[in-house]
Amino acid sequence: METLDKLDRQILRSLQADGRATYDQLAEQVSLSPSAVLRRVKRLEESGVIDRYVALVKPEKVGLDLTAHLNVRLEKHTESHKRNPMDVFRASVQAWPEVVECVALTGEMDYFLRVVVQDMAHYSRFVMDTLLKHPSVQDCKTSFVLDRVKATTAVPV
Repeated sequence: METLDKLDRQILRSLQADGRATYDQLAEQVSLSPSAVLRRVKRLEESGVIDRYVALVKPEKVGLDLTAHLNVRLEKHTESHKRNPMDVFRASVQAWPEVVECVALTGEMDYFLRVVVQDMAHYSRFVMDTLLKHPSVQDCKTSFVLDRVKATTAVPV
């Protein structure tokens, strides 16, 4: 997509604050007509700048009171006839509902996982029965969230 102009950025900031805002509301906020806002939003969606619209759920309001951040190190060696350990791990993570974020890292560890669970017993079952039993996983280190100082999904546009 071509570079975003000032109005595109204002629209994106407004939608990140309230994804359910109407075109009339957005138009008022950015001083454009609703039809002009509609065209811009459609262009942002079609070009992939806007990925999707979601409802953000507070984990603790649905009984998920424990958030853990795990650094995971994978086995580096594999037999030539087996799949790459990273490919196997990436595929497995997709099926683990406790993992709400997984990113590949540079440095000592290979992946960072953000895991949301009910309690310490649920966390223990996930780590012992799922993560550490995975054939690609060599080691993991965990930190638990004590307090959320800042949590946002908005990117600074």
